[in-house]
Amino acid sequence: MQDHPIGIPACFISSGNQVTDDPATVTRSGQSVFMSVYRTKMMDQCRLITITWCKNLLLHGLSVSVEGPEGENQYTCKVELKPWYFWRKQGSKRFIVDGKAIDIFWDLKAAKFNGETEPQSEYYVAVVCNEEVVLLLGDLKKDAYRKTGCRPALIEPILVWRKEHIFGKKKFSTRMKFHEKGRLHEISIECKNGSPTKSNSANGVEPELEIRIDGHLAIHVKHLQWKFRGE
Repeated sequence: MQDHPIGIPACFISSGNQVTDDPATVTRSGQSVFMSVYRTKMMDQCRLITITWCKNLLLHGLSVSVEGPEGENQYTCKVELKPWYFWRKQGSKRFIVDGKAIDIFWDLKAAKFNGETEPQSEYYVAVVCNEEVVLLLGDLKKDAYRKTGCRPALIEPILVWRKEHIFGKKKFSTRMKFHEKGRLHEISIECKNGSPTKSNSANGVEPELEIRIDGHLAIHVKHLQWKFRGE
């Protein structure tokens, strides 16, 4: 449900199983994407880190992108989480940004997705620079600090924005925080047939869109156009 393609890494290239660093833009039918952007402090500068989770019928994918000098280049680490490649679910990757080493560590061996694009528990993803963990995601924080051997950053990362591209039929449900330290909210999006009309719609019924937050109707859109795609 979106207007414009999301620029995301090629998480699901069938020709290879390796971790790759070539950026790409992918918008494929049947693929869901969950993207989060964090502002962090690295090398005495504010830099954006983009975490992208991808999911299709076969596998999950993870991408970690670090903003380059002056916000131009993106240094990217990508991982495919195919169920038959166990060793891809844990590892690390290093690249150099502005002459400094940045390390990405991940452990997704026991990650529980519970049907979602982003894992819900039993995992960690850590970004390390100058012996500081500048970004840490997941609930296995002790494991992450033990694996990296680094201390937490003095300045906590800030969640700048999130964006989700979903693939589904009539109804989609997810759980999300509206801000980093807030509680989880249940969000549902449903397209359904509305009341009978005298228009030229199929079967004389015009489709409608409902968005509910914690069970309460937040948005109700009537008279959806044919081939509606929303963001």
